[in-house]
Amino acid sequence: MVKISADSTCDLSPQLIQEYGISIVPLYIIKDDQSLRDGIDIVPEDIFEHVERTGKLLTTSAVSVGDYAEVFAGMTSDGSEVVHVNIGSEFSASHQNAMLAAKEIAGVYPVDSRSLSSGSGHIAIEAAKLARAGKSGAQIRREMVKLAERVEASFVIERLDYLRKGGRCSAVQALGANLLHLKPCIEVRDGKMAVGKRYRGSFEKALREYVVDRLRARTDIAPERAFVTHSGCEPEMVEMVRAAAEESFHFDQLIVTRAGCTISNHCGPHTLGILFIRK
Repeated sequence: MVKISADSTCDLSPQLIQEYGISIVPLYIIKDDQSLRDGIDIVPEDIFEHVERTGKLLTTSAVSVGDYAEVFAGMTSDGSEVVHVNIGSEFSASHQNAMLAAKEIAGVYPVDSRSLSSGSGHIAIEAAKLARAGKSGAQIRREMVKLAERVEASFVIERLDYLRKGGRCSAVQALGANLLHLKPCIEVRDGKMAVGKRYRGSFEKALREYVVDRLRARTDIAPERAFVTHSGCEPEMVEMVRAAAEESFHFDQLIVTRAGCTISNHCGPHTLGILFIRK
């Protein structure tokens, strides 16, 4: 038997986590010298309130080797193998730590998603489907490493202060004040964040154009599933994006998910992306 686990950064809904039997390992948010578990001890609204009140960002911390060792030991205690999907190794030390823990426990196969948020979520779901089909841990990891090259993750951000202060996207830092009235599209390319198209006008206008740019007239998109993942956008705006996406491309499943604490802490409120797999 192969069990699937993933970092909390995969931003899958509780329903999807239950449906596919995925175990979630939380990263940490550091607040007042306390290590708070992503999605358990702290939620995104707590982060946004803190930043608005203090003007200071919180910090995030990777899952430790010890945490992974404890999780993996528990999951393999009945003889099962484990495939664990990590946030991209360029964004966090979590994958490196998972690899170190896996060296000490037989049958554990960490996967570097080379992505973030529900981009990693796609990989976790596909891994779960292969596990149900009877594939081995080694086989699943090989397939997921290939799949990682086909996940397309991008998002539009309304405000840049979170990304700039957090230092996770050097391209945003370099742009500086030039983006005062622009809404940039941040793309994951080769496992790293890069600035794509800059949209002018309101956030709503930017999102409408972004959806068309990402989806319309594309012939290389796998139609099975796409995520619309956001960090606290208004329901009306999320619905507008979902409807626009349906008009631009037919997905079998178009699933709205909410970004967890780790992604929200780096991107801030009013961030939204469409994440899917290419053929």
